[in-house]
Amino acid sequence: MPHSAPLRLHVPEPTGRPGHDTDFSYLPVSAAGEIRRPPVDSRPADTSDLAFTLIRVLDDKGQAIGPWAPQVDLDVLRRGLRAMMKTRAFDARMLIAQRQKKMSFYMQCLGEEAIATAHALALGEGDMCFPTYRQQGLLLAREDVSMVEMICQLFSNEGDPLKGRQLPVMYSYKSKGFFSISGNLATQVIQAVGWAMASAIKGDTRVASSWIGDGATAEADFHTGLTFAHVYRAPVILNVVNNQWAISTFQAIAGGEGTTFAARGVGNGIASLRVDGNDFLAVYAASQWALERARGNFGPTLIEWVTYRAGPHSTSDDPSKYRPANDAARFPLGDPIARLKQHLIGLGAWSEQEHAAAQKELEAEVAAAQKEAERFGTLVDGHLQSPASMFEDVYKDMPQHLRRQRQQLGI
Repeated sequence: MPHSAPLRLHVPEPTGRPGHDTDFSYLPVSAAGEIRRPPVDSRPADTSDLAFTLIRVLDDKGQAIGPWAPQVDLDVLRRGLRAMMKTRAFDARMLIAQRQKKMSFYMQCLGEEAIATAHALALGEGDMCFPTYRQQGLLLAREDVSMVEMICQLFSNEGDPLKGRQLPVMYSYKSKGFFSISGNLATQVIQAVGWAMASAIKGDTRVASSWIGDGATAEADFHTGLTFAHVYRAPVILNVVNNQWAISTFQAIAGGEGTTFAARGVGNGIASLRVDGNDFLAVYAASQWALERARGNFGPTLIEWVTYRAGPHSTSDDPSKYRPANDAARFPLGDPIARLKQHLIGLGAWSEQEHAAAQKELEAEVAAAQKEAERFGTLVDGHLQSPASMFEDVYKDMPQHLRRQRQQLGI
């Protein structure tokens, strides 16, 4: 018998090495307005083509065109622009605070602001988000969430309602529909699906919205969540944020080079969309479509949001070690804030003067919130939660062995 060629293990090319251009050729950038918008009651299989295209609303001139262009009040768009600007200002100031050792680390969502803020404005009262550590825009887009309290959670200080038990950026706001963030990857997907199943069992109208990055889709919990969402037709939105990079690897390592992440939804019998995540209007419209589908009992939706992580993975990361210097400039989708700003100016609903004034106002708002939060302490000055708090909220009645341990600490 003739000998066959030896087997070879395929390893995706490390296209992001310094001095090597990242290959964005996998990303077909369709013209704005050319992708069809199916009925919300479509069969999952009938959305298969939408998993391999890119839904866009804003064209290069800032005009909203096509079937996905949402009917939305100008006040909502202005609110969305301000929410993105506030999120970016918040990130910039918290990054400086971390460098000043006021907290242990921080994670920005620089370049991804449209996804969380537009989604937040589309959500209804009582809907529950199961986010990762890069969706602070879900909170900052809401006018009833205190920035002071968010910063206290970052500082783990005496004003932290979580008593310092969560790491920085892992917020928790049950009353605001924001499930506690976990540092374990992909756990929020199965939690969201289970919550959505419970909502349906109770005959409720609330929808769950889970979030995951492109890299974490390689985790088993993600695929388990897809199976349960499909089988039980759970009222859940499965958001996959494809920001091109994990902490040191391009999205191809998670399987994004041979197909799309949205295709994983279609393969599991779930309606799937692939959306320009830097297009605020496209994000808002796709979120509305998925929410209407869930509330109509037509099943879950998986949405791949194509965006770009413009900053480091975290303050512990140095992207220059694995990403070329011109990488962000080569990404074809542009900046989400600049694109919505251009759209509003074109409608006569915004101006350069208003933008400059809003920028100054929002930066002052963030600075004032930080100053107020620092009254409760930071990592630098040591005004943190009392060590005694570690013994609280574990048991209804504290057992004797914990009482003895607390006494041994002298507290």
